[in-house]
Amino acid sequence: MAVNNNKLVLLTFTICRLIVTVVPELLDLGLQGRLSVDTWELEAASVDFGRLSRGEPSEVVHPATAEDVARVVNAAFESPFAVSARGHGHSINGQALIKEKKGVVIEMGKSDSGDNNDHNGDSNIIRVCEKGMYVDVWGGKLWIDVLSATLEYGLAPMSWTDYLYLSVGGTLSNAGISGQTFNHGPQITNVYELDVVTGKGELVTCSEDRNSELFHSVLGGLGQFGIITRARIALEPAPHRVRWIRVLYSNFARFCKDQEYLISLHGKAARERFDYVEGFVIVDEGLINNWRSSFFAASNPVKITSLNADGGVLYCLEITKNYDQGNADSVDEEIQALLKKLNFIPTSVFTTDLPYVDFLDRVHKAELKLKSKGLWDVPHPWLNLFVPKSRIEDFDKGVFKGILGNKTSGPILIYPMNKNKWDHRSSVVTPEEDVFYLVAFLRSALDTETLEYLTNQNRQILRFCHDSEIKVKQYLPHYTTQQEWMDHFGDKWTQFNARKMQFDPRRILGTGQQIFQFHPSLTPNKDDM
Repeated sequence: MAVNNNKLVLLTFTICRLIVTVVPELLDLGLQGRLSVDTWELEAASVDFGRLSRGEPSEVVHPATAEDVARVVNAAFESPFAVSARGHGHSINGQALIKEKKGVVIEMGKSDSGDNNDHNGDSNIIRVCEKGMYVDVWGGKLWIDVLSATLEYGLAPMSWTDYLYLSVGGTLSNAGISGQTFNHGPQITNVYELDVVTGKGELVTCSEDRNSELFHSVLGGLGQFGIITRARIALEPAPHRVRWIRVLYSNFARFCKDQEYLISLHGKAARERFDYVEGFVIVDEGLINNWRSSFFAASNPVKITSLNADGGVLYCLEITKNYDQGNADSVDEEIQALLKKLNFIPTSVFTTDLPYVDFLDRVHKAELKLKSKGLWDVPHPWLNLFVPKSRIEDFDKGVFKGILGNKTSGPILIYPMNKNKWDHRSSVVTPEEDVFYLVAFLRSALDTETLEYLTNQNRQILRFCHDSEIKVKQYLPHYTTQQEWMDHFGDKWTQFNARKMQFDPRRILGTGQQIFQFHPSLTPNKDDM
């Protein structure tokens, strides 16, 4: 039988590379999934959405079960080598990358289990429990997949992110926020139970009542304490449609007053509040017309100057009202009653109506447009800040009306949240005030010059906050020294550090965050706590 020489050479090269590069301990684990050293897979795992850094792993593992994940992490604990879990790769600053000489990326988002059965821990699993009003889902699944599965039962999760093509484990490792957070809290406060593989390679089920220390550590824990393989997410009846409204403000104080009033209604009946409250900043003429492009054709362009913008800046309040056939007749009356209490520019009301799914998945449509123009896979020097309510007007004067100028290179979100909707036992840190704002600079850099400009502008914003003693906290945080991380966590640092030593004593997990230095020479006993 003749053998194709090219295939033989390729096979020999692949075998040689496997022998040379693969962490030897992984070859005999009996994984149900797949171990890969393919060049294209290593390259895909070497970058993230931010495209601001690189870190190539030795190999990539596609787990089929939670036990696969546990076997890999256990091997890393014994050897040791670094391990990073990767969902959709939507991190900004290399949080899911391997930056050590020896390390493995576990691709949680790409299933290799072969079927979609109800086996607990299977990487295809999305199992809805109607009676219990929850869904069990693999940590690498995307929220859009969770939504599709739960809607078949007329149910949906309560708290969302604005972009649904993120993994469940990824958002729960940070917080998971959007315009519903003021009412339902972040996604991490809507979790009943987790299966977690700790840094010791132990697969542990945890909840409020069972292994609670691990449960609260992992939620918002930046991947430092374990890899989420299953999450049990709370559900509610899903609405059918959404009335989506945008109004403009030229006065920042009025804008904030109205946003804060709307989130204060979180305890009211559904008919007496909006279901979603967000906002964004408009500092250039181009964005003001993009602002309404989802609503109407831009046949009559709006000028910032025509709206008497204070300091050349406008603010958009974005709100929604969910409804279905049962309350369709009353939704307009409920909306008008709420709008009468607000102080926006009267001529600036833009409204549209769409299915609930289309509203939740709205950002994906923008993604497809950008991809078609080659504008998606570019560097994203994002900066996300939690700003205390008491200093938000100072932030406006110094940043929106000062540092930014009249070009943003992307949307700037701003909306308040209620601190009492957050669980202080989680690993997340927020400002020490009852109300704080998310300010998210979601910019894109199409060339090196723009990237340098935006990166420097981010530094200016952080320096302004530091010099003005505005005690911001980064969301999706990124620092380069442990002292900066200690300052970030503040009073929580001692607990955070203790939890690391308890659940990941060899510091093999989440090394891309650069919170703790990877120490392969550490030899703690696996049973030490």
